[in-house]
Amino acid sequence: MMTDVVLRRSPALAPFLARGALLSPFKRPRPDAGFPRTRLVLPGLRVDLARLAAYERVCGFATGDDALPVTYPHVLGFPLAMRLMSARDFPLPLLGLVHTSIGITQHRPLPATGVYELSVYVAELAPHRRGTEARVVTEVRVGSDVVPDVVSGVVSDVLWESSSTYLARHRTSSGPAAERAEQTPLPPLAEWRLAGDIGRRYATASGDRNPIHLHPLTARLFGFPRAIAHGMWTVARCLAAHGTPQVGVVRAEFRAPVLLPGTVTYGSEGDRFELRGGDRLHVAGTVNGSPA
Repeated sequence: MMTDVVLRRSPALAPFLARGALLSPFKRPRPDAGFPRTRLVLPGLRVDLARLAAYERVCGFATGDDALPVTYPHVLGFPLAMRLMSARDFPLPLLGLVHTSIGITQHRPLPATGVYELSVYVAELAPHRRGTEARVVTEVRVGSDVVPDVVSGVVSDVLWESSSTYLARHRTSSGPAAERAEQTPLPPLAEWRLAGDIGRRYATASGDRNPIHLHPLTARLFGFPRAIAHGMWTVARCLAAHGTPQVGVVRAEFRAPVLLPGTVTYGSEGDRFELRGGDRLHVAGTVNGSPA
């Protein structure tokens, strides 16, 4: 049974990053492990318009639009997700956790000046060919300026929702991972030269200051030769170029990290988009205008 915990304000990310790092060596991930049955609820949420504008600039969205970019609610919900995933009762180690996919359904446009209720919870753990995957759900509803002392249940309609998967790699009994089928490249539409500071600029706008994104020295501590771009920056940059409907469904898989600085090619055809570096596929996704 899910238990609601009502927050007064959006939590700061830094303490949860530190707590998750300290607890990571003691975690023993497995798909049948217990996980927190807590839904964090943040009512009365208003968007910081200056921070939103910084996000729009770094991701390539048009600034000043009344509606939030389709990926922005993920940024609003990320501190709540981090609070859950850094807790003692979350069985996967935060260090090394890989964001592997996201699915977004937007039922209605979200005005930037609106008041919202945000909720985040861990939906399930599942076996993966390379370890254990957690699915984290974020939902946005109509909010209120009045923050209640007790939330008896979320009753308003969902305006926006997402489902993200995060993978903890470990040995499994399923044998070697099957090779993915090679995907024919989509028609290339643009080449982007990415500066080395993209990770720091996105971190400032989003609050996600994972050290693998900030500097080559801190990235090397986790096995990367250089800093890597945030996965959610790569999909947001693709969607800014592709264009997204006011309502609809977005799905994206993060296939390989994007090293910074670097050069990538954006491709698109119909409802599909991708980001490649040479022959290496980094992001593959779809957009359509009919929410499921």
